Amino acid sequence: MSEPALDPRTGTLPAADVEAMFDRIAGRYDLLNRVMTAGLDGRWREVAAAAADVCVGGAALDVCCGTGDLSLALERRVTGRGRVVGLDFSERMLQVARRKAADAGATITFTQGDALALPFADHEFDASTVAFGIRNVSDLDGCLREMARVVRPGGRVVVLEITMPERLRTFYGAWFDRLIPVMGKVLGKDGAAYSYLPASVKRFPAPRPLAARMASAGLTDVRWQLFAGGIVALHYGRVPE
Repeated sequence: MSEPALDPRTGTLPAADVEAMFDRIAGRYDLLNRVMTAGLDGRWREVAAAAADVCVGGAALDVCCGTGDLSLALERRVTGRGRVVGLDFSERMLQVARRKAADAGATITFTQGDALALPFADHEFDASTVAFGIRNVSDLDGCLREMARVVRPGGRVVVLEITMPERLRTFYGAWFDRLIPVMGKVLGKDGAAYSYLPASVKRFPAPRPLAARMASAGLTDVRWQLFAGGIVALHYGRVPE
């Protein structure tokens, strides 16, 4: 399979190609995440769920939810008394998420939809989150605005994403440019999808510019913290009161 071609206007894949790519890798997505992060991705999602600052009985939206790990972490915080919705382009990813939620006894609504046109009312949720998915959206600023729109005043928007580290660049280059595509081909049977990963990360804003863009989307008190030597960044901000 040939490597996906980036849209020259946006630096991302066209939406239909993103959907098709994640449909292809849905069955092995969790395995590859665990291998690529040495099992730390679950811990980072738990930290992201904590940053969402939702409580028992609250409501949270997980955008680009994939196979639902962050959605599940949010559900553990709001419990069955609250509401969690996971949204993703890929129906096959959502099928995996629904099975995992059922196995965990979690009440989560998973729906197929567009992160740039969220099918929800203004101020409908206490928080919106996205983990390792926003770099695949063709309009980053539009997605941030939509995530802020559906959150009540005082609620949080949380972004967990791979980023370019200021240090460890040699290791980072070897890992992402060489080893990840090989792992994707061997374990995921789709080297093309995992060749796209390094390109999508390299064009994504560094932590400080991303924080500025979250502020431009209308969020206040934007903060961030780094994990794994700066390879992963967690950002969060509040919708103004």
